[in-house]
Amino acid sequence: MGRHTYRIREIAVQAGLSEATVDRVLNKRGNVRASTEREVYRAIADLDRQHFLVDVVMQTPERFSTAVRSALEAELPTLRPAVIRARFHFRETGTTAEVVGTLDRLPGKRSQGVILKAPAVPEVAAAAARLADAGIPVVTLVTDIPGSGRLAYIGMDNRAAGATAAYLLSQWLHDRPGAVLVTLSSTAFRGEEEREIGFRDTMSRLQPDRRLVDVTEGAGLDDTQYRLVLAALTEDPQIRAVYSIGGGNVATVAAFDALGRPCPVFIGHDLDHDNTRLLRDRRLSAVLHHDLNEDMRRACQIIMQAHKVLPGPIVAWPSNIHVITPYNVPGRPVR
Repeated sequence: MGRHTYRIREIAVQAGLSEATVDRVLNKRGNVRASTEREVYRAIADLDRQHFLVDVVMQTPERFSTAVRSALEAELPTLRPAVIRARFHFRETGTTAEVVGTLDRLPGKRSQGVILKAPAVPEVAAAAARLADAGIPVVTLVTDIPGSGRLAYIGMDNRAAGATAAYLLSQWLHDRPGAVLVTLSSTAFRGEEEREIGFRDTMSRLQPDRRLVDVTEGAGLDDTQYRLVLAALTEDPQIRAVYSIGGGNVATVAAFDALGRPCPVFIGHDLDHDNTRLLRDRRLSAVLHHDLNEDMRRACQIIMQAHKVLPGPIVAWPSNIHVITPYNVPGRPVR
């Protein structure tokens, strides 16, 4: 029997034996029937099938990685009798080589599954494919990576989300003049690209004369976002609304405030701590949100299905898109 990390109590409960009996078997003290020994080792094998080590690898601003970590840690107790331990590999920025290096080290660290949010570039796709070839299931989160051998994508339908943003924005702006600022953290994230495509396509049909102004490569970080948005607003005095695809909304609001400019319609993504506060302060008109708890639970279930612990075919469906306004923010009511 190989090495294990289970406490004697865990093994005893799994085997239905006393802790003393398990201790005698594991320490080869004798006076134990062969059938009892088999029960102990079978219990260890069963625990092996119930315990998983999952790595969460994400390139994303701290506000979103914090939300993901909280959601996963909240869901882990609901997955029993399976026991999942998570390791987190978060970076706000970084090179492709750093992401690839993190992924390539995971097989040597006995990873049993990976939840991945990273740029959709060929090097990252190849690294994810190597994990899949090594028998480590990969689930992409929020933004997909085609050609990566990933087992499933978990998150909202990003084109539908962009189209929803266009619908809301066109309804609220109606026939008022003004351009719309469209901000992305990076064009390398496929999810953001799909949101932008859905937004532009729908706006071209709903308000074909509405001008769109792009700001990109802010990485969703406040310092960079502030400089980029401030420059765009200074250059274009007609910007009156924002669709924030990639975050950094505190910085975007600050840039409008610095110039004394109103922003009557502002639509963002994800109910993180920044956006929750901005909604309550009525600085955001709406946030397009998906239930991260549900997403993380589904990602873990898919990894368990890949290891044949849960039955049924692996089916990934898009997360529901929730429209959160200042009047339905979870928590205390807005007055």
